[in-house]
Amino acid sequence: MTSALETIDATTVKLTVNLTEEDLAPMLEHAYQHVGEQVQIPGFRKGKVPAKILEQRVGKGAIVEHAVNDGLAQWYAAAVEEQDIRPYGQPEIEVTKIPGSVEGDEGLEFVATVEVRPELTLPAPASLTIEVEPVDVTDEDVEARLTALRERFGTLVSVDRPAAVKDFVTLDLAARVDGAEVDAVQGTSYQVGAGNMLDGLDEAITGLSAGEETTYEGPLAAGEFAGAPALITVKVTAVKERQLPDADDDFAQLASEFDTLAELREDLTEQAGRIKANNQAVEARAKLVEALQAAVEFELPRKIIENEVHQHLAGENRLEDDTHRAEVTEQAEQALRAQIVLDQLAEDLNIKVEEPELLEYLISSSRQYNMDPGTFIQQVQQSGQLPAIVADVARSKATAFALRRATITDTKGAAVDLSAVIGSLEDEVAAADADATPEATAEAAAE
Repeated sequence: MTSALETIDATTVKLTVNLTEEDLAPMLEHAYQHVGEQVQIPGFRKGKVPAKILEQRVGKGAIVEHAVNDGLAQWYAAAVEEQDIRPYGQPEIEVTKIPGSVEGDEGLEFVATVEVRPELTLPAPASLTIEVEPVDVTDEDVEARLTALRERFGTLVSVDRPAAVKDFVTLDLAARVDGAEVDAVQGTSYQVGAGNMLDGLDEAITGLSAGEETTYEGPLAAGEFAGAPALITVKVTAVKERQLPDADDDFAQLASEFDTLAELREDLTEQAGRIKANNQAVEARAKLVEALQAAVEFELPRKIIENEVHQHLAGENRLEDDTHRAEVTEQAEQALRAQIVLDQLAEDLNIKVEEPELLEYLISSSRQYNMDPGTFIQQVQQSGQLPAIVADVARSKATAFALRRATITDTKGAAVDLSAVIGSLEDEVAAADADATPEATAEAAAE
């Protein structure tokens, strides 16, 4: 098999692949066998029909087509590897010559046009300086966590006053469209200000006391008339506020493993610090991607973006919404640009995804979907999503690798240590030491 590469533009190439009769022989043999097992010819057992007889019965073209369909994917993959290109998306393949189409030539030729990842030259991670917000745990941060904990142990008590934000109310609701009632519900509970029921509801019920009602116009959120303007009548039947337990030693013993409120506050301070450190690492990752993108200019594969935008809009039944199309297109372009940069970074850093890392990621993902890990992994494999997940893990690993080498400071000029979140260089070298040669280990330590 031979292949030739032609560059059409910065993100599109054309592969011309030629296979000789000898290259095709294994697939043709398999095709004759498979087709022969599907037809019944008097005097022959299935799978034992001579090739010439089979050609007379089903036609040689059908057998060649079967062989080509079976072999195209692996021939294309071999050509991609031979030409060392990095395709994005599925290729458009055209078979330009089949066996026998040219007298005396039993070879095959096909052309694959595909978008590829553009060539980038990224700066070395050690040359980057990234600035993030400092980790400052304030009294307000600790108080907010303590209040949230107290709310978990709070009780709802009816009050005789107008409803305010954060109050809990009991509501009767009725909706009319063109004068006809289309929906009604009684006794539903809602927290004022939550904003998760009906547009305009919070404004309508704020200031109402138990027994009072109002009517306003607003869109319905679900059902047959979702999005339709409706006349909504809402009656408040009860107003309740959450009363919190006192913040004292007794509460600390009730809500935690600590004996005193001081010990509980100290633990809440540590929790707030860990959360801010994690947020700082997330910010550093985003700033890293921004810095890498700012360092290079490249064109994006347009068909990939067009296909993604089309699928997104089709799923929302908004193909004719040009304003939304522009928004989705911009989001798709930003996501793909970041993906291309991180893919190049992973390649530059020679990132490899080990089986334990992939397994850990899959198990963690299965928990997010409340699925059995084995079932989740099986579904991922069957749906062909495993390569995409491997790429995601590689990108995440590459960002951690790069951040460990970049200079990271906060806005006050202090050095930032993210090792508690992303690990340290020493951890990285130690992890690689078990299966690396002495030369490779020394090289990693020196980077």
